[in-house]
Amino acid sequence: MPRLNVVDPAHATGKAKELFEGPLKGMQINIFKGMANSPAALAAYLGMAGALKEGMLTEKEREVIALALAEAAGCHYCQAAHTMLGRRAGLSEAETLDARRGALSDSKLGALARFVLALNEKRGHVSDADIAAMKSAGYTDGHIAEAVAVVALNTYTNYFNNVNQTTVDFPPAPPLR
Repeated sequence: MPRLNVVDPAHATGKAKELFEGPLKGMQINIFKGMANSPAALAAYLGMAGALKEGMLTEKEREVIALALAEAAGCHYCQAAHTMLGRRAGLSEAETLDARRGALSDSKLGALARFVLALNEKRGHVSDADIAAMKSAGYTDGHIAEAVAVVALNTYTNYFNNVNQTTVDFPPAPPLR
Protein backbone atom coordinates (compact mmCIF):
# COMPACT_ATOMS: atom_id res chain seq x y z
CA MET A 1 0.00 0.00 0.00
CA PRO A 2 1.46 3.37 -0.97
CA ARG A 3 2.67 5.65 1.81
CA LEU A 4 1.95 8.85 -0.13
CA ASN A 5 -1.37 10.14 -1.37
CA VAL A 6 -2.50 8.65 -4.68
CA VAL A 7 -3.53 11.56 -6.90
CA ASP A 8 -6.57 10.61 -8.93
CA PRO A 9 -6.03 12.17 -12.37
CA ALA A 10 -9.79 12.79 -12.67
CA HIS A 11 -9.65 15.04 -9.59
CA ALA A 12 -6.20 16.57 -10.08
CA THR A 13 -5.93 20.34 -10.16
CA GLY A 14 -3.44 22.94 -11.35
CA LYS A 15 -0.14 21.77 -12.82
CA ALA A 16 -0.85 18.11 -11.95
CA LYS A 17 -4.06 18.26 -13.99
CA GLU A 18 -2.17 19.87 -16.88
CA LEU A 19 0.40 17.05 -16.83
CA PHE A 20 -2.24 14.29 -16.67
CA GLU A 21 -4.20 15.89 -19.51
CA GLY A 22 -1.10 16.70 -21.56
CA PRO A 23 2.05 14.56 -21.69
CA LEU A 24 0.55 11.85 -19.45
CA LYS A 25 -2.77 11.51 -21.26
CA GLY A 26 -3.59 7.81 -21.24
CA MET A 27 -0.59 6.98 -18.99
CA GLN A 28 -2.17 7.06 -15.56
CA ILE A 29 0.13 4.61 -13.83
CA ASN A 30 0.78 4.50 -10.11
CA ILE A 31 4.26 6.04 -10.14
CA PHE A 32 2.83 9.17 -11.80
CA LYS A 33 -0.14 9.25 -9.40
CA GLY A 34 2.33 9.32 -6.52
CA MET A 35 4.74 11.81 -8.07
CA ALA A 36 1.79 14.13 -8.80
CA ASN A 37 1.78 15.08 -5.12
CA SER A 38 4.51 17.43 -6.32
CA PRO A 39 3.88 18.59 -9.87
CA ALA A 40 7.48 19.86 -9.90
CA ALA A 41 8.77 16.35 -9.11
CA LEU A 42 6.56 14.85 -11.82
CA ALA A 43 7.59 17.52 -14.35
CA ALA A 44 11.25 16.89 -13.50
CA TYR A 45 10.81 13.20 -14.27
CA LEU A 46 9.00 13.93 -17.53
CA GLY A 47 11.57 16.48 -18.65
CA MET A 48 14.55 14.26 -18.03
CA ALA A 49 12.91 11.13 -19.46
CA GLY A 50 11.82 13.05 -22.55
CA ALA A 51 15.27 14.50 -23.14
CA LEU A 52 16.95 11.10 -22.78
CA LYS A 53 14.60 9.49 -25.32
CA GLU A 54 16.20 11.81 -27.87
CA GLY A 55 19.75 10.79 -26.91
CA MET A 56 22.38 8.44 -28.29
CA LEU A 57 21.54 5.41 -26.19
CA THR A 58 18.94 3.14 -27.74
CA GLU A 59 15.73 2.23 -25.99
CA LYS A 60 17.14 -1.26 -25.43
CA GLU A 61 20.28 0.19 -23.82
CA ARG A 62 18.23 2.47 -21.56
CA GLU A 63 16.15 -0.52 -20.48
CA VAL A 64 19.29 -2.54 -19.66
CA ILE A 65 20.36 0.33 -17.39
CA ALA A 66 16.92 0.53 -15.79
CA LEU A 67 16.78 -3.22 -15.16
CA ALA A 68 20.27 -3.42 -13.65
CA LEU A 69 19.57 -0.50 -11.32
CA ALA A 70 16.08 -1.69 -10.36
CA GLU A 71 17.56 -4.96 -9.18
CA ALA A 72 20.40 -3.22 -7.34
CA ALA A 73 17.91 -0.92 -5.58
CA GLY A 74 15.41 -3.68 -4.84
CA CYS A 75 12.68 -1.69 -6.59
CA HIS A 76 9.94 -4.18 -7.44
CA TYR A 77 7.93 -1.51 -9.27
CA CYS A 78 10.82 -0.69 -11.61
CA GLN A 79 11.74 -4.36 -12.04
CA ALA A 80 8.21 -5.05 -13.27
CA ALA A 81 7.83 -1.91 -15.39
CA HIS A 82 11.21 -2.25 -17.08
CA THR A 83 10.84 -5.97 -17.68
CA MET A 84 7.73 -5.11 -19.70
CA LEU A 85 9.36 -2.09 -21.37
CA GLY A 86 12.56 -4.04 -22.02
CA ARG A 87 10.59 -6.74 -23.81
CA ARG A 88 8.90 -4.06 -25.93
CA ALA A 89 12.36 -2.63 -26.72
CA GLY A 90 13.53 -6.00 -28.05
CA LEU A 91 15.09 -7.73 -25.06
CA SER A 92 14.21 -11.38 -24.61
CA GLU A 93 12.92 -12.53 -21.23
CA ALA A 94 16.33 -14.11 -20.58
CA GLU A 95 18.05 -10.82 -21.42
CA THR A 96 15.81 -8.92 -18.97
CA LEU A 97 16.89 -11.34 -16.26
CA ASP A 98 20.53 -11.10 -17.31
CA ALA A 99 20.32 -7.30 -17.28
CA ARG A 100 19.06 -7.44 -13.69
CA ARG A 101 22.08 -9.63 -12.87
CA GLY A 102 24.41 -7.25 -14.74
CA ALA A 103 25.68 -10.09 -16.91
CA LEU A 104 24.47 -10.09 -20.52
CA SER A 105 25.98 -12.35 -23.18
CA ASP A 106 25.89 -9.46 -25.69
CA SER A 107 29.33 -7.92 -25.08
CA LYS A 108 28.25 -4.32 -25.65
CA LEU A 109 25.13 -4.52 -23.46
CA GLY A 110 27.10 -6.47 -20.86
CA ALA A 111 29.73 -3.73 -20.69
CA LEU A 112 26.97 -1.14 -20.25
CA ALA A 113 25.31 -3.08 -17.43
CA ARG A 114 28.63 -3.59 -15.64
CA PHE A 115 29.48 0.10 -16.02
CA VAL A 116 26.21 1.38 -14.58
CA LEU A 117 26.39 -1.06 -11.69
CA ALA A 118 29.94 0.13 -10.96
CA LEU A 119 28.75 3.72 -11.24
CA ASN A 120 25.95 2.98 -8.77
CA GLU A 121 28.11 1.01 -6.34
CA LYS A 122 30.99 3.49 -6.41
CA ARG A 123 28.69 6.54 -6.22
CA GLY A 124 30.17 7.93 -9.43
CA HIS A 125 33.81 7.27 -8.55
CA VAL A 126 34.41 4.81 -11.39
CA SER A 127 37.92 3.81 -12.33
CA ASP A 128 39.88 4.45 -15.51
CA ALA A 129 39.39 0.74 -16.22
CA ASP A 130 35.61 1.13 -15.96
CA ILE A 131 35.72 3.93 -18.55
CA ALA A 132 38.13 1.98 -20.76
CA ALA A 133 35.81 -1.06 -20.71
CA MET A 134 32.94 1.10 -21.98
CA LYS A 135 35.09 2.55 -24.75
CA SER A 136 36.39 -0.91 -25.70
CA ALA A 137 32.78 -2.03 -26.07
CA GLY A 138 32.18 0.75 -28.60
CA TYR A 139 30.74 3.50 -26.42
CA THR A 140 31.86 7.10 -26.82
CA ASP A 141 32.32 9.86 -24.26
CA GLY A 142 28.82 11.01 -25.22
CA HIS A 143 27.36 7.59 -24.48
CA ILE A 144 29.12 7.55 -21.12
CA ALA A 145 27.80 11.02 -20.21
CA GLU A 146 24.32 9.95 -21.21
CA ALA A 147 24.57 6.68 -19.26
CA VAL A 148 25.28 8.77 -16.14
CA ALA A 149 22.11 10.78 -16.83
CA VAL A 150 20.04 7.60 -17.33
CA VAL A 151 21.42 6.29 -14.04
CA ALA A 152 20.34 9.52 -12.32
CA LEU A 153 16.82 9.23 -13.74
CA ASN A 154 16.48 5.59 -12.74
CA THR A 155 17.91 6.22 -9.29
CA TYR A 156 15.18 8.84 -8.86
CA THR A 157 12.40 6.43 -9.83
CA ASN A 158 13.85 3.58 -7.76
CA TYR A 159 14.13 5.78 -4.69
CA PHE A 160 10.70 7.31 -5.23
CA ASN A 161 9.01 3.91 -5.54
CA ASN A 162 10.87 2.49 -2.55
CA VAL A 163 9.93 5.50 -0.39
CA ASN A 164 6.32 5.45 -1.57
CA GLN A 165 5.96 1.68 -1.73
CA THR A 166 4.18 2.31 -5.02
CA THR A 167 1.63 -0.36 -5.88
CA VAL A 168 2.92 -2.30 -8.89
CA ASP A 169 0.50 -1.96 -11.79
CA PHE A 170 2.39 -4.20 -14.25
CA PRO A 171 2.86 -7.96 -14.36
CA PRO A 172 5.52 -8.84 -11.78
CA ALA A 173 9.07 -9.38 -12.98
CA PRO A 174 10.13 -13.02 -13.05
CA PRO A 175 12.20 -13.99 -10.03
CA LEU A 176 15.95 -14.36 -10.43
CA ARG A 177 17.21 -17.89 -9.90
